[in-house]
Amino acid sequence: MASRAKLNRFCAVYGGKVKNVMKMQVLGVALLGVGLLVTGCKSAPELTADNAQALIQAKYDATPAVGANITVDDLGIQQGFTAKFWTRTKQYPNKYWADFTLTPDGIKAIKLPKGGTVIEWRPESLTDKKFSVVVTTAVANHLKAREVKDIQDEVAGGKSATYTESVNLDGVPDGLQQIAHNPGNKLSSKRTANFVLDGGAWKLQSIQ
Repeated sequence: MASRAKLNRFCAVYGGKVKNVMKMQVLGVALLGVGLLVTGCKSAPELTADNAQALIQAKYDATPAVGANITVDDLGIQQGFTAKFWTRTKQYPNKYWADFTLTPDGIKAIKLPKGGTVIEWRPESLTDKKFSVVVTTAVANHLKAREVKDIQDEVAGGKSATYTESVNLDGVPDGLQQIAHNPGNKLSSKRTANFVLDGGAWKLQSIQ
């Protein structure tokens, strides 16, 4: 009986210690997992609107600058004449066709799609107000990213954000900017940018 009592005391003492050690090991593993999780969260920095805009703008700035296309309608052809970008050098018998030749100021301000210096104005009738031509600004600029918002988490672990892509008219003469703001010209559009983590930092992946 004495031997059994000693055995029970041994099991009670050392068995309890073994159980406690096992509990401590399980707790340690759990804490380690939480620590790794927290560390993992910290490794993904916040993507703010300012950060996203800077990444998008860096992409635009790395792309060769180009001139902006401007649609010139009936109102625009009159505005350009008043601003002395072109002058009428020929009128056709039907009274509504005409050739407009770029002035020295016009040559500095715009380029024509077909080259040369003559705008061929060919509406369908005297009352046709829908006819238009496209000119390109001589000044080349980079697009601008503005109003970044709606930053969202994506299923694959990346992020997306919507923003406004705007045509940059810096350096374009005021008269030509006025024409650019006429109906029929689209100077901005809504786009979506997609971002992925690369080496612990956010990177622009694509623009849609």
